[in-house]
Amino acid sequence: MSLSPAPSFYMNFAPKPVRTKAAHEWLEYLRDSEGLGGILAKTEDLAKLKIALKAALFELDLDNLAPKIEAGWRSGGQNELFLLVHGASIATRLQQVLPSLINELAKKGVICASIKVRLKPAPPTWDIKPREAQQVSQKPKGFNAVARASWESLLEKLAPDSDLRKAVERLLQSKPK
Repeated sequence: MSLSPAPSFYMNFAPKPVRTKAAHEWLEYLRDSEGLGGILAKTEDLAKLKIALKAALFELDLDNLAPKIEAGWRSGGQNELFLLVHGASIATRLQQVLPSLINELAKKGVICASIKVRLKPAPPTWDIKPREAQQVSQKPKGFNAVARASWESLLEKLAPDSDLRKAVERLLQSKPK
């Protein structure tokens, strides 16, 4: 009795896919300027800009305004700086010193052709108004005639010893007429 080898189609398995290629593609994407590397570079640039802006404001004796200002470059170029501020008085004060601020930023290594100061949109205010005194003093109302009649009709249909009947009786007793 001889054993014949199994047919060859049972032993041929498909090769496993190589997964390292996908990992390398992701690494290349992250290093690319459009990937995470670009985002990190822009974040680092904004951090440097914030430090330079704070130093320039310090030189102009306006360093108390630094926490109230968000700075960023206009998309498409790095020649126009945008400053978002929380209040009109801060915007007015900055408008008055823009030429000096541009010069101080240039001394700190930040070259900009112009600065636009804009008011940051205020977050919506959610007013929660207290109830009027008239509404607070109102006593709870009982059932109207139709509702009371419906509950009493249901009560008549329920078995005398059921828990539901007892609950409906308590409900009718607790509600004033």
